[in-house]
Amino acid sequence: MNLKINGINIEITQALNDYISGKLERIVRHSDNVISATVTLSVDKLVQKAEVDWHMAGKDLHLDQTDKDMYAAIDLLVDKLDRAVLKHKEKKQQHRAEPSGKLNIE
Repeated sequence: MNLKINGINIEITQALNDYISGKLERIVRHSDNVISATVTLSVDKLVQKAEVDWHMAGKDLHLDQTDKDMYAAIDLLVDKLDRAVLKHKEKKQQHRAEPSGKLNIE
């Protein structure tokens, strides 16, 4: 997975980089078809905003979350992304039973 982290009006420190990478590792375990992810962090006065563009095979997701604390915004964003990835995974799975090929003639 290609991970790119951008900052708008904020410097991306090594601690933020490691924190985001660690959180996204959990989501990658749920879906093995992740192509790339772009995380954008921004600060506007008292509002901290975290956005993610998540590219999977067959689906592109764009999610954002705001909070007063950057780490809280990242946590909420990762939870939201986790739910969206699991929802996409459930939609892809086939829920019908396979036909057995046998006819029940009585």
